[in-house]
Amino acid sequence: MRTALIGYGLGGSAFHAPFIATTPGLTLSAVVTANEERQAEVASKYPGTEVVPSLDDVLRRADEFDLAVVTTPNRHHASHARSALEHGLNTVVDKPFADSAATARALAALAAERGVRVIPFHNRRWDGDFRTVRALVDAGTLGDVHRFESRFERWRPEPKDSWKESGDPADQGSIVFDLGTHLIDQAVALFGRPTTVYAEVRTLRPDAKAHDDAFLALTHANGTVSHLWASALAADLGPRFRVLGDKAAYVKHGMDPQEELLKAGAIPGGTDWGADAEESWGTLSGTSPRTPVETERGAYQDFYAAIAAGRSPVPVADAIAGLEVVAAAFESARTHRTISLAN
Repeated sequence: MRTALIGYGLGGSAFHAPFIATTPGLTLSAVVTANEERQAEVASKYPGTEVVPSLDDVLRRADEFDLAVVTTPNRHHASHARSALEHGLNTVVDKPFADSAATARALAALAAERGVRVIPFHNRRWDGDFRTVRALVDAGTLGDVHRFESRFERWRPEPKDSWKESGDPADQGSIVFDLGTHLIDQAVALFGRPTTVYAEVRTLRPDAKAHDDAFLALTHANGTVSHLWASALAADLGPRFRVLGDKAAYVKHGMDPQEELLKAGAIPGGTDWGADAEESWGTLSGTSPRTPVETERGAYQDFYAAIAAGRSPVPVADAIAGLEVVAAAFESARTHRTISLAN
């Protein structure tokens, strides 16, 4: 699949280009960026890839491409995806998939009308620790899960001057749109669309313009409760996962190693890719003594392998459900009420 990567910031350079370039069945044919330094980086790292300054340069030649990957700033995700779909391109859209569930539904309808795929990019489903949680839940090792706790916490007391922390609502700079969408998507992937949402969403750092701290409580139809934390002001990091069932509990600290490897310029692949250090493995406890559980390998490459095989690895319905949760979280934080999601 001849692929045009739309955007080459951190997302494009670390989470998309390396996998598009190394996945059999995909070709990194073009990268869209107007930034001269980024253009030079693409030319150096991917000498066979064309660099073009604008999305229009791709759309004018849409018949030369099979897949567009949208990884521009959040405010442009939906409009750029819409343009790609209108020109008949299968389209991957980085998170957040859209600014609202209504916009997401419109993108899904447009893709169906044009006979192409639109696929949300929720790569954290291929974090090794989440894959381990999913395997334990699916195997029944934990029994019936009554509480799922998940955290993305950081210690960044000084805000950054970027669109990611902008106070303009159009930039979707809230931590709920950033780290929160990963947390919500993982909960939806495990337990389905929730029925109620309660949230506390705050701006804690003195000079911050966007939300930098959030807690969400989701109640799922099966009775499981998901407690989700996202914070930029956590000087002491809680467990990445704490999953409680009626047979056992699983607790995991630390982050999946793939992000740091990619930021450092590592090329995905090889027998050690995505391997978690043994001292970072989670533990299983309950009626038996606490025992370590080897973390499954992180496998971001599986997302693009599925694309190349003609599959959609993340259902659009899940992204729509996630955006419904985001909207309900903002409403709950504003009104101090638990919000019920419509059937």
